[in-house]
Amino acid sequence: MEKKQWYMEYKIHKNRPGLLGDIASLLGMLEVNIMTINGVEDRTRGMLLQTDDDEKIELLGKMLQKVDNITVNKLRTPTIVDILAVRHGRYIERDSDDRKTFRFTRDELGILVDFLGEVFKRDGNQVIGLRGMPRVGKTESIIAGSVCSNKRWTFVSSTLLRQTVRSQLSEDEMQPNNIFIIDGIVSTIRSNEKHYGLLQEIMALPSTKVIEHPDIFIKESNYDYSHFDIIVELRNTPDEEISYEKFTTNYTDDF
Repeated sequence: MEKKQWYMEYKIHKNRPGLLGDIASLLGMLEVNIMTINGVEDRTRGMLLQTDDDEKIELLGKMLQKVDNITVNKLRTPTIVDILAVRHGRYIERDSDDRKTFRFTRDELGILVDFLGEVFKRDGNQVIGLRGMPRVGKTESIIAGSVCSNKRWTFVSSTLLRQTVRSQLSEDEMQPNNIFIIDGIVSTIRSNEKHYGLLQEIMALPSTKVIEHPDIFIKESNYDYSHFDIIVELRNTPDEEISYEKFTTNYTDDF
């Protein structure tokens, strides 16, 4: 059987000396490899495990239920959030009501870039919305995430250097493996018919599209919230309000 990765997370009730060694010994006897280990939030430890036998993971879970000093919270195939939790030692903030919305602040740009890089590695069609005020680091994070995923990025519309509104792309730029960067305001409010035709063609590609200002994009186009797989919110501070009224009416090259 092919080797698979698993994520195990457990809460420590009594952090007695030798506890981690006992768990590591148990994993060793089962021939389950520990790939990564880190503390995740208060008195919680996360591990990325690897084995070629799913039954060993099931047995591991049953055995650890008998250990009084810990409680296993999660034992599953790792999600992107799990991988980053072990890597960075904390969980990404996620909306409690809308589970596809993830929140970051500007001092967490490193984690955001890592998150986007992992998301961009996925093949096939996915649409990612990125909310945030001007100059908070949205476009720069997308580009850095593209580099991390070893994929090429293509600007369909943008205001990073000057206002960009593309009406056509080369054959090389239209490759499904590319990351397409779209400014939701420029592509709907400031665009023309040719650009919108290109936009529809790109949205139909089995590729990754990242749309800045997704709320304006939804309001001013035929696409709706269901088209988005993930929504990312980036703020300067945790309590910053993302308000489009402050800049959509005068959306110029300065942004």
